Amino acid sequence: MRTWTKTRAVVVAVLAASALVAAPATAATGPATDCCGGPSSWTTGDKSALGTAAAGPASPVWFTVANGVTSEVFYPRADVPNMQDMQYVVTDGSSFVDLERDATDHAVSMPDEKALEYTVTNTAKSGKYRITTTYLTDPSRATLVTRTRFQSLDGGSYRLFLLANPSMAGGAANDTASWDGTGLVASGTENLFGSSTTVVSSLQSSLGFSAHDNGYSGAASDCLTDLRADKALSNQFDSVSGPGNVVQCGQIPVAADTTFTVALGYGASAAAASGAASGSLSSGFDSLESGYRSGWNSYVGGLKPAPASVSGDTQRRRAYYVAAMALHAAEDKTHPGASVAGLATPWGDVVNGDGLNDGYHRVWGRDLYQQATGLLAAGDTAQPRRMAEFLWNSQWIGSPTAGDGTTYPAGAFPRYSPVSGVAGASGQLLGCCEQLDQDSDAIVLAWLTGLTDSATYAKVKVTAEHIRTTGPVTTERWEEQSGRSPSSIAAEIAGLVTAGAIARANGDTASAATWESTADSWRGSLDSWTVTSTGYWGAHKYYERIDKGTDPDDGGQICFDEGCFYEHDVVDFGFLDLVRLGIRPAADPTIAASVPATAAASDGNAPMQVTLPNGDVYFHRYPHDNYGESTTACTGWPANGPQRFGRLWPVLSGERGEYELANGRSAAVYLKSMADAANDGYFVPEQVWDRADAACFGLGRPTGSAAPLMWAEGQYLRLAQSIDAGHNLDTPSVVKDRYGT
Repeated sequence: MRTWTKTRAVVVAVLAASALVAAPATAATGPATDCCGGPSSWTTGDKSALGTAAAGPASPVWFTVANGVTSEVFYPRADVPNMQDMQYVVTDGSSFVDLERDATDHAVSMPDEKALEYTVTNTAKSGKYRITTTYLTDPSRATLVTRTRFQSLDGGSYRLFLLANPSMAGGAANDTASWDGTGLVASGTENLFGSSTTVVSSLQSSLGFSAHDNGYSGAASDCLTDLRADKALSNQFDSVSGPGNVVQCGQIPVAADTTFTVALGYGASAAAASGAASGSLSSGFDSLESGYRSGWNSYVGGLKPAPASVSGDTQRRRAYYVAAMALHAAEDKTHPGASVAGLATPWGDVVNGDGLNDGYHRVWGRDLYQQATGLLAAGDTAQPRRMAEFLWNSQWIGSPTAGDGTTYPAGAFPRYSPVSGVAGASGQLLGCCEQLDQDSDAIVLAWLTGLTDSATYAKVKVTAEHIRTTGPVTTERWEEQSGRSPSSIAAEIAGLVTAGAIARANGDTASAATWESTADSWRGSLDSWTVTSTGYWGAHKYYERIDKGTDPDDGGQICFDEGCFYEHDVVDFGFLDLVRLGIRPAADPTIAASVPATAAASDGNAPMQVTLPNGDVYFHRYPHDNYGESTTACTGWPANGPQRFGRLWPVLSGERGEYELANGRSAAVYLKSMADAANDGYFVPEQVWDRADAACFGLGRPTGSAAPLMWAEGQYLRLAQSIDAGHNLDTPSVVKDRYGT
């Protein structure tokens, strides 16, 4: 991370004298020797744009945009970022040097609501210039392609520089940079996922670069440092003397109104990267745009029509289309079915970027299930089937496997994995702890997608037996506490019942009967394990979040960053999964009594349920949640600031909507709340700000956590389609039939 920026992007500096005639510049002086640059960071998790070609492995590159400029760019997999940020720098050569991200007001638009193509218009706060950039990827090459229009708004002449801050092969600490006569080349080699991985990029412009520089971040050779010193690019280095945190920039010759194309090509070699970039430039932006849009239009056209619950409202409809496209975009191009939880690192601007960070670009089984059920509701049956196959063929653990401080037993699924699955992954890449709801979700998804063949059933049998003999105690879905939680037990019961159905399809009635009997027993014991009669909230009787023992009234405690509290006073809405999965009827009196008690619970920060002035309804995860920003310092969770609280999760509005729908009541306000939470790119975020008395973020607007959260996108699709269907589409019929719900 540099002193001047926490994120970096394609930088442009506008020429101050004549726009067509560059100011006198020093000739290239060989390699920069002021190695090795300062530490790096990633960028905010709130992405206002992202995209990739809709189909095929020919274009294994994904772009993201944050704060008006390019942020992480992923290649050759959806879990390997290669860019911190890239943006333009503008100067008049005498009085100012503007960094695009900080010096402009940003507006995001979509040229076509059925294509993941975005246009970002950045207008200088000074009123001097405007930069309009449209983003897409070449459907046939590993290239991010942008078309930029630079306009002088006040008649002044400006110099424009494109500033790139590479973080090659997942990190910025060991990169090299050079000029090959045509473009700026960056390279890095890291040991990733058990093997050495080299990633090379080539940055080229359709107008060429009239000057260029390669340097080290924050050092004198850094292009921005140089420009800010005297408003001119005095140092121009062809390369760097050794690996480090490098930065690159190229001057683009512009006049008062100039449009040009930039291609950022990737490959395993300099020749491959340069060929990708030059090939994309040769194809022309208009041709690439036509193919890119056509691919996305075709995908969206193959889904169900947008349901009536969203079709008549622009915000809700665009959020719906974007949700479907984002989920499709999250799938890796070379590992089918491996869809990441998000193309972001939450609060990445305070997360070290020197090496690969897990972020949300890993595959969580729980998130994969939530994404898949959303796509099924929207009419995509192919990708959910690939997701189920990925779980059972690439993520399922067949023999004891080392995780991060744990050993996963046979039949388990890891906390998460790279897109390549368990094979070749270190323990750190598989995470800390097994969660039986994820094991169960994999079974339910296999049943929902018809993945019931004998080979898959052999694995399902091992997993179901593992759940039966290990459960119901497990680490719950928020990955922080272990015990008996209503949401985890609901998933386990559904997993055992659907495992029984798969067993019967394979002629194994004995195993089916055993698993179904266990599910029935756990269902019968559920309330005695997790319903307190001595709680603090409401009428004192309600579902707890989790209990570490078997007596919810025994005075046991659960501990957080801010202290320890009675288990029977800590709640969440996870019990609603009992209705969603068909284990309890919607009108169950204990569930009905738990809803208002949980909504009113508070921890001194805010109540669990928050209703905004516009009527939107949102929920916190649980009291004493610390996974969020500091109220006073406005810094993200990793920075560990004072008064740090988890904020409102729009996905929980969707879960509440499904509960209301199951009760025959309207869920419209919860669908609207999710859509209203979306950012300028129509992405539903992980968290939104929960208060009006601290100006870190706007009330009800995304924080720096992660947007889009693919789990939330799946929930939005499900709720929208379920409202039109009149019932929840993700409730397994075999569970509903067994328990008469």
